[in-house]
Amino acid sequence: MQPEPESEAPDTSHELDAVTLFRSSNHDAEMEAMSIRGILEANGIPSYLVGPSSIPVLSFEVQVGRADLEEARRVLAEAEAGGPAAADEAEAASEESA
Repeated sequence: MQPEPESEAPDTSHELDAVTLFRSSNHDAEMEAMSIRGILEANGIPSYLVGPSSIPVLSFEVQVGRADLEEARRVLAEAEAGGPAAADEAEAASEESA
């Protein structure tokens, strides 16, 4: 009988804790949160959309891992500075690579 392989110790650091990058309860919060999440995912940053789609008066959030927070902020700042033309270009590029 072979011995069981050693399992890795769980990561107990706080680098994987989810932190809020964006929060809004505006009328277009869900749409904005989904756009932000799309930008992050396109840049390889895992994120989570938090919020009820059936109760529009509550806020929506986009959360990322604590370790990805600074990179996520940088990516969003670049996307915001680039405007809609840059978003269209990035979307076209992602469709070509898919």
